[in-house]
Amino acid sequence: MSDGSAPSIPPRRALYLVDASLYVFRAWHSMPDEFRGADGWPTNAVQGFARFLLELLERARPQYIAVAFDEAHDSCFRNALYPAYKANREAAPEELRRQFKHCKALCVALGLAVLAHEQYEADDLIGSACVAARTHGFRAVIVSADKDLSQLLEHGDEQWDYARNQRWGMDGVHARHGVQAGQIADYLALSGDPVDNIPGVPGIGAKTAAALLAHFGTLDALLERVEEVPYLRLRGAASTAARLKLHREQALLCRQLATIACQVPLDGAALHFVRGNADPVGLGSLCESLRFGPLTRRRLYQSAGLDFVGSPQPA
Repeated sequence: MSDGSAPSIPPRRALYLVDASLYVFRAWHSMPDEFRGADGWPTNAVQGFARFLLELLERARPQYIAVAFDEAHDSCFRNALYPAYKANREAAPEELRRQFKHCKALCVALGLAVLAHEQYEADDLIGSACVAARTHGFRAVIVSADKDLSQLLEHGDEQWDYARNQRWGMDGVHARHGVQAGQIADYLALSGDPVDNIPGVPGIGAKTAAALLAHFGTLDALLERVEEVPYLRLRGAASTAARLKLHREQALLCRQLATIACQVPLDGAALHFVRGNADPVGLGSLCESLRFGPLTRRRLYQSAGLDFVGSPQPA
């Protein structure tokens, strides 16, 4: 017989979605360039990324995980919409591009699902995996400090800035960015994003953008009711209204650029992203070619559930 109490709802499984490029770049800039592989090329970025990945796996022990890499540079669909998208960034040097390949190979050798696409960025792959996984009862833990990814958060999801050890959910976005999670793309459409070379509306900064969205809710409502803007208790309200009218199409374009695409087709068999079995041969080959030190090798093997037997190697 039932005691009349409400049935308990089991916690949703966590799918960890890692913004790999952020941590590869961080390692590239922070690790000394003294690390070299067997071929003489630098390995500082992959050395640092391996340490980050090991810490994450040891700390979180995720059963479900996918690691997303950026491969869509000039070929991203956003470049077709706006050729100047990310044009302010210097191309990665060959020494770094080679290491991205090693980082992907390391993830595969450890049995982790890798997401990469020539037309979509890591954010889009994370967003698509996040949305698809929700239909299977998962919640997302997005491992990244990128504010753009906060637009993906729904109830139960988390974003984890691993380097600062800060975690927040959908309700914590406003305290960090001044707008709600669902307003991030509209906010960037108005204020712009210099990191991605998204111009926004000239003359509208972060505070004004946040104030406008607090009042109107969405960019669409703001543009539809732009005649109300001069009457707001907002500094420069009349000139802000004029800018919105003049740059209406640019604002809409910028929202397209800032909105994460969540309909990227993913491998149906990999939607759950269960951590798979490691590849001992591939892992051993990487350890040799990248000249990982004995401590890193041991940790990699332990993380992969493999027995580590080997003679001491150069640190």
